[in-house]
Amino acid sequence: MTRFTRPFTAQPADIDELGHVNNAVWVRWIQDIAVAHWQAVASPEHIAAYIWVVTRHEIDYRGNVRVGDSVVGETWVPGKPYGARFDRHVRFTGVDGKVKVEAVTTWALLDRVTGRLLRVRDEIAAPFLS
Repeated sequence: MTRFTRPFTAQPADIDELGHVNNAVWVRWIQDIAVAHWQAVASPEHIAAYIWVVTRHEIDYRGNVRVGDSVVGETWVPGKPYGARFDRHVRFTGVDGKVKVEAVTTWALLDRVTGRLLRVRDEIAAPFLS
């Protein structure tokens, strides 16, 4: 499976009233890293033809990140798709080596023009599984 990483640094606008990264920001970062992974490994033809939408997020919050703190986001697709969907794992680790957030998200493939659900064919999934 292909793993993809990207750094994130908490900005003042990312912080909630408790002084740490807001839950909605973690969801945005999960989406940001998934989209970046797609754009980094998918063929230009697939990027032009398809778009992914989230159908489910399952998120475990394990630690806090405060303004100015950085984490490394890591994402991977652990197995073959099922129909139009496939699961993606995401992990954010702090500079202390501790996991701050882990997630499993389910994404569905759509035709970019029609918006219709499409089965994830082997050639679309292959770059994420090799």
